[in-house]
Amino acid sequence: MIPAALSLQPSAAPSIAVRLVTDRPGLVALEPGWWALFRACAQATPFQSPAWLLAWTSAFAPADLRVAAAFAGDHLVGLAPFWHEDGRYGRRLLPLGIGVSDDLDILVHPDHPSAGQAMLARLVADADWDVLGLEDCLPGAAALTLPVPDSFDDSVEPQAVRPTLALGDAGFDAVPARKRRSLRRSERMAGADLSFAIDDDTDAFLDDLMRLHRARWQARGEDGVLADPAVARFHRDALPRLQVAGLVRLHRLRIEGRPAAAIYALCHRGVTAPYIGGLDPAFTDVAAGSLAMGHLIRTAAAEGDHTIDFLRGAEPYKYLWGARDVQTVRRRFVRRPAP
Repeated sequence: MIPAALSLQPSAAPSIAVRLVTDRPGLVALEPGWWALFRACAQATPFQSPAWLLAWTSAFAPADLRVAAAFAGDHLVGLAPFWHEDGRYGRRLLPLGIGVSDDLDILVHPDHPSAGQAMLARLVADADWDVLGLEDCLPGAAALTLPVPDSFDDSVEPQAVRPTLALGDAGFDAVPARKRRSLRRSERMAGADLSFAIDDDTDAFLDDLMRLHRARWQARGEDGVLADPAVARFHRDALPRLQVAGLVRLHRLRIEGRPAAAIYALCHRGVTAPYIGGLDPAFTDVAAGSLAMGHLIRTAAAEGDHTIDFLRGAEPYKYLWGARDVQTVRRRFVRRPAP
């Protein structure tokens, strides 16, 4: 439930000090405390991690960062990472990571819930923006608990569906029986020369992924998102950071010794999320993409994960694996015109 309108005053959280970070060096300086805060926030996903967002700021270089950092003494207890845009849609604060992230949120330490209100008060104090966009918020997002600032209107609307498979105690058997039978047929068709691996070499994996992703989309007459040089730079930077932090698994399938499919999956707190993949059209007849996804789900189940999050988008293949929709929402604070 969204809280009712509430006056925002910095004095509401006297033990919290908020600093506004406006450049990338200042953001990088927060990294050690940011990791500790990320690990403390149960609702956080890899999209709010330093690994993801520092790489994003490097690749996409927003000119005007507006990151509110809340401290209790020397400890970072809140982070509201935004950037200022003044363009065709007006003067807005938008989340870092927008465009490549499937959910966006602020971080608020559970022992310091007033940090969220204090950070919002600091952002509101700057009058050079009119809209604060809180995009793709999952149920339980910290951004949904923020009070409505004085002189602002608040709106919440559905944004995207996130097909999600609950593994629970069933593990891989949570996948519908029909899909499991189909997978066994594909394995037989692919023959004995079929091998799966979870890669450690991020550069080599990305080389294969980008080639397979491009081949898949070119077969449809398109280029695919990884053809964008900025997106490619972003993943070259983010992936090693994510791997060091234990937030990624890189699944690769070989058939007849050739890379046939690859999936780049984020993982955190028992959730595995296949983020992007690619496949060789030459192996479409043996359903190489399904074989790779089956390996991912089996691996996640074997490691005790409880959820496969297929991320945003209602592509039909996700439901064949037994996924059910989770809804994300967009929340916006819009400044009322001065009387």
